[in-house]
Amino acid sequence: MRECPSILHIDLDAFFAAVEQRDKPSLRGKPVVVGGVGARGVVATASYEARRYGVHSAMSTSQARRRCPHAAFLTGRFHAYQETSRAVMDLLGSLSPLVEPLSLDEAYVDLAQCETLPGFDQESLTAFARELKTAITEVTRGLTGSVGIGTSKLVAKIASDLDKPDGLTIVPAGTEQDLLDPMHVSVIPGVGPATTERLRRLGVHTVAELRSISRDELVRTLGQSHGAGLYSLARAEDDRSVVPEREAKSISVEDTYETDHTDRRILESLIDRQASAVGARLRKAKLSGRTVTLKVRLHDFSTVTRSSTLTSPTEDSRQISRVARSLLADLDTTSGVRLLGVGVSGLADWIQDDLFTDDSADPEPTESPAGDAVVPTRPSWAPGMDVDHEEFGAGWVWGSGRGVVTVRFETAETGPGKVRSFATDDPLLHPRHRPRR
Repeated sequence: MRECPSILHIDLDAFFAAVEQRDKPSLRGKPVVVGGVGARGVVATASYEARRYGVHSAMSTSQARRRCPHAAFLTGRFHAYQETSRAVMDLLGSLSPLVEPLSLDEAYVDLAQCETLPGFDQESLTAFARELKTAITEVTRGLTGSVGIGTSKLVAKIASDLDKPDGLTIVPAGTEQDLLDPMHVSVIPGVGPATTERLRRLGVHTVAELRSISRDELVRTLGQSHGAGLYSLARAEDDRSVVPEREAKSISVEDTYETDHTDRRILESLIDRQASAVGARLRKAKLSGRTVTLKVRLHDFSTVTRSSTLTSPTEDSRQISRVARSLLADLDTTSGVRLLGVGVSGLADWIQDDLFTDDSADPEPTESPAGDAVVPTRPSWAPGMDVDHEEFGAGWVWGSGRGVVTVRFETAETGPGKVRSFATDDPLLHPRHRPRR
């Protein structure tokens, strides 16, 4: 534990949805859901307007449509998220040499290495954090982030979630227990639904009640590693350092879910999304890998990993997904999955040409943001994707089907734009960022 609050955690608010609202003026202030738009799709991020209707990440898109049918459902634009994330990470890197990105929208910063911070008193930290938040809004062209500062990673991360969106919480040294004690035990990392239920049977609901349980009893109930870990975290004991990015030995994506998933279709959709992200990161780094790994944490917190090694390196998201799905098929997940991860290792600094890509394959079905049923057409125009029209300029796909694609012509710099429809094979209409198959 540090003697002063010198670890900062930044979490960009509703990141994917916020980027879409920034770049699409007609969606500002309205419910936006980013993720898979088909019947088997999964929500990646929901705007705060959509969250008011109970929509949240890892929820099936079909359920999200039932809860908020008037939301805009978009497939997402990874290039826009990467570009925005890079601007934030570069800003953080200019403040401290120790920056630990957790994802595109989340990072720890070691303020002890920050030369521009005059001190660690409340006034200095508050001024520094407010300047940082203003700078983030400037480099992202309008996005906000919530900041937490504390004496450990645990406290900083919890603090950043206390006043969302656009929040700032600083936890002075010596007050960590006052913050944690009244909170529900699920605020502690690793306490999901299954662990919460086991603790409830012990009469434990709050962190203060968790502290009243002996280490031995927690170990008997939850196992050595998990029980001992919770015993320490309940006492705000967390000495983890901020670790900057190192040369990658593997590239992976994993997510912990608010509720345990048992539906195999949902799990496969989550794998597809993670494989897509892993493939995109491999291609960006001009890398490929031979070993695909699936990581599954079950309802009882036991973790299982399965790997398969290919005959040659790949960076193809579809192949990664196929292998990861086959690994999932061999696992019993009927009791519920709380964490899922897909990774590729055995990296090589070259990428094999995708000899098996079939550019003539049927496109995936698309839908309008309002959820109207459509018939897939060629080419596939995904809701939310950027397009350019040689006469009308820049816009984004509102929806497509039955030989027609509807485009709203607007950008981040314009006001809400007009909507026009075209034949899907209109020679004047082009994807601005053609997705790699």
